Amino acid sequence: MTINNLGGIGIWAHRSNVSPEAASELERLGYSAIWLGASPAAELDVVDPLLDATERLVVGTSIVNVWTAAAKPVAESFHRLEAKYPGRFVLGIGAGHRENDTDYRKPYDALADYLDELDQGGVPVRRRALAALGPRVLELARTRTAGALPYLATPDHTRGARAKLGPEALLVAEQKVVLDDNPERARELGRERVGPYLRLSNYVTNLRRIGFDSDDVTFPGSDRLVDALAVHGDADAVAAGLHAHLAAGATQVAIQVLSADDDILPTARALATRVHG
Repeated sequence: MTINNLGGIGIWAHRSNVSPEAASELERLGYSAIWLGASPAAELDVVDPLLDATERLVVGTSIVNVWTAAAKPVAESFHRLEAKYPGRFVLGIGAGHRENDTDYRKPYDALADYLDELDQGGVPVRRRALAALGPRVLELARTRTAGALPYLATPDHTRGARAKLGPEALLVAEQKVVLDDNPERARELGRERVGPYLRLSNYVTNLRRIGFDSDDVTFPGSDRLVDALAVHGDADAVAAGLHAHLAAGATQVAIQVLSADDDILPTARALATRVHG
């Protein structure tokens, strides 16, 4: 079982910000996948309406949280989706954050145990992926899943992740964008969305690993950090930032549109001709 139609450019969005109508338009605009954030529940019932409304679009979770969605019902949901929409769903899982999850233990162990349960539930290795940032979890992604779904990273991280995963693995790099050529206004919005992640230790550790220093990662984040994690400018500048991930080895870059009203479609429309083809 393989993943169908996974092209180079997708969309990352909070699950509440993508309606079936929006999914249909995104498909018409040429985007090949939607990655749903905000930890969907084990039933994965947010996925069906989006696949119903489209013909080829891939929908993935980015991610199902192993602390809040038990593996057995997640596996059952996977099989339901696969039966209805063969090859169009990717199960992305991740270990959440010690600051948010009361039952938190070592993420590597939790992920390995969860993958064991997905094995028992018959979820194919090539149809699941991990939210992997550091070397150990990237290795787990390489050996036991289709690949990695890194979040809040840069093309430098993408390059290193590709080296660790090998040439064939799935590597979907999330990239925040602000389509606004006013740097101060764009940076203000970018910092508003990036800043909260600087209170989460796993992201701070990874950002320091890829070259940011203490001043960069101190809340609410330096200009250098915000500019890298929330690429901004006109459509050409934003497209260049997205293509940098592809040049660094990403299978796909997943665009997370940042806007004051959370409407992803205006930016997706404006970027479509710059990022496809």
